[in-house]
Amino acid sequence: MSEPVERNLGLEMVRVTETAAMGAARWLGRGDKEAADQAAVDGMRLHLATLDIDGLVVIGEGEKDSAPMLFNGERVGTGKGLVVDVAVDPVDGTTLTASGIPGAIAVIALSEGRGSMYAPGSLVYMDKIAVGPEAAGVIDLEAPIEHNLRQVAKAKRKDVNDLRVLILDRARNQEYIDGVRQAGARISLIGDGDVAGAIATAQDETAADVLLGIGGSPEAVIAAGALLCMGGEIQCKLWPRDDGERQEAIDTGLDLDQVMTTKDLVRSDNVFFAATGVTGGDYLRAVEFRREEHVVTHSVIMRSKTGSIRYMTATHNLARLSDISAQTLD
Repeated sequence: MSEPVERNLGLEMVRVTETAAMGAARWLGRGDKEAADQAAVDGMRLHLATLDIDGLVVIGEGEKDSAPMLFNGERVGTGKGLVVDVAVDPVDGTTLTASGIPGAIAVIALSEGRGSMYAPGSLVYMDKIAVGPEAAGVIDLEAPIEHNLRQVAKAKRKDVNDLRVLILDRARNQEYIDGVRQAGARISLIGDGDVAGAIATAQDETAADVLLGIGGSPEAVIAAGALLCMGGEIQCKLWPRDDGERQEAIDTGLDLDQVMTTKDLVRSDNVFFAATGVTGGDYLRAVEFRREEHVVTHSVIMRSKTGSIRYMTATHNLARLSDISAQTLD
């Protein structure tokens, strides 16, 4: 007798990111990143409630006091089905969306098992390096920048001068920028959205080879979920912004010297990931509003257990929806 076909939650999760992306995209270039984020949160939470999962948000919009929806610790789903940790970023790139700049995506990752995702708590930044499958296993966060670039170049059969390194355009990353330039590699400075940046290193079509620098801790965990599915690698270390955060970390028993790997951040072998483009860019195309209330979205769906990666283009006819204001997908 053949084995039963397992349910792929990713095919249901994409409805969550599609709705979030469509909501946020209506605020493209309008200068209001809070409104874009709220529209995405509303849409994402609407569909999360319909998923047959027993989900706990471990990476969300923040603590309950400041985030009335999708807050850390919120239970989501119907309470039936697979027990999962949930990591969401309704818009990875709210500033990009508000400014009408490419690079923003809506993302969600589910990891089977309670406690299967790392929760960074109050330390919101991590020092990180991420690469795709070809360079997985050859990087070392604590090694010099030039060493890592030479290792990646060797693994990808490239010259260091031909590597493209993605770095968040922040003052705190100037040491990385200087180091990459000294090593002779090319740099693309990104204004926001290092989840998309980490994923881009695992895609041949994007021509990105490495993500380097200090960025968000929640984004590192979400990116780890995607890279587990794609065979890439991320290494991170908690990065306190000041002496107060450093002391807080020490008082709570956190090891600031620990280099966390992909499997430290996401410990399950059964991870589901979905993302939908909001403003377009290297990785996923933007939401397109066409005539007669037709909206086109572009998404990716992944699963670590099977290694499957699906790209999906969907056309949504808003005129046929029973509740247009809620933008419920059929």
